[in-house]
Amino acid sequence: MKTTETPAPVPAESGAAVTTAGAPGGGEPARHKREGTVLNVFSHGILVIWAIMVVMPLVWAVMTSFKDDASIFGSPWSLPDTLHFDNWSRAWTQAHMSDYFLNTVLVVGGSLVGTLVLGSMAAYVLARFDFPGNRFIYYLFIGGMSFPVMLALVPLFYVVNNMGLLNTIHGLILVYIAYSLPFTVFFLTAFFRTLPSSVAEAAFVDGASHTRTFFQIMLPMAKPGLISVGIFNFLGQWNQYMLPTVLNTDEDKHVLTQGLVQLAVSQGYKGDWSGLFAGLVMAMLPVLAAYIVFQRQVVQGLTAGALK
Repeated sequence: MKTTETPAPVPAESGAAVTTAGAPGGGEPARHKREGTVLNVFSHGILVIWAIMVVMPLVWAVMTSFKDDASIFGSPWSLPDTLHFDNWSRAWTQAHMSDYFLNTVLVVGGSLVGTLVLGSMAAYVLARFDFPGNRFIYYLFIGGMSFPVMLALVPLFYVVNNMGLLNTIHGLILVYIAYSLPFTVFFLTAFFRTLPSSVAEAAFVDGASHTRTFFQIMLPMAKPGLISVGIFNFLGQWNQYMLPTVLNTDEDKHVLTQGLVQLAVSQGYKGDWSGLFAGLVMAMLPVLAAYIVFQRQVVQGLTAGALK
């Protein structure tokens, strides 16, 4: 009877090399780890430098708004010896910043509501319904984003003037809405396409109309996108200077950007620099507060389409 003997295993000569390559903490992983550390240090360093470049002018403007004119020119980089709150009260009352602030709130508030309502309805139709001319209308809105507003200032002036809306708050609101609609429709169209269609279909089965489905179901689901595009429109409309300068020449209806220029120019050689910096900080604080409050919603709205 034949038996088969199993030969004894021969130790491989390259075993040491295999053990070294597979061992934890070898040369290759260590090199990748060092490269990742260097990249993280470099990227964090760039972010720190960028943060300093952005934050330092804001801090300096706030600090300067509490100085008097002599301290501003004598020691511009030092902390104020005494907090001059009268700079803020003087800018608010004597420089009429309160009137400019109210006009800006009315214009931006009305235009922001109109832009979000009209833009969301147009974006929902373009994103959810197929009809002849759908893509053509969508690309018209995209083309509006690439059209320089400076080329439209002269014809826009005559159109607004012929409609009797020149030097009026509601005329400026309508112009702001038209100026902000292209980006709003572009942003929200992509956002509505990421929302599930099953929810709207279930609402239609239950007997809901298109209007009720949009306002009670789809619009609340699009809240992150609305907040994101609302913040962007708020920043652009609050800091708008060119359009109100051309279409709003009545001093009683000036907005904040026009008021700051008026405050800088009206004093001549004896400019009220402390009051000017106080007015500048007044105009800056609402924008900064809005971004800080809605920062998380802005990030959620920008990343919602990628996460779905």
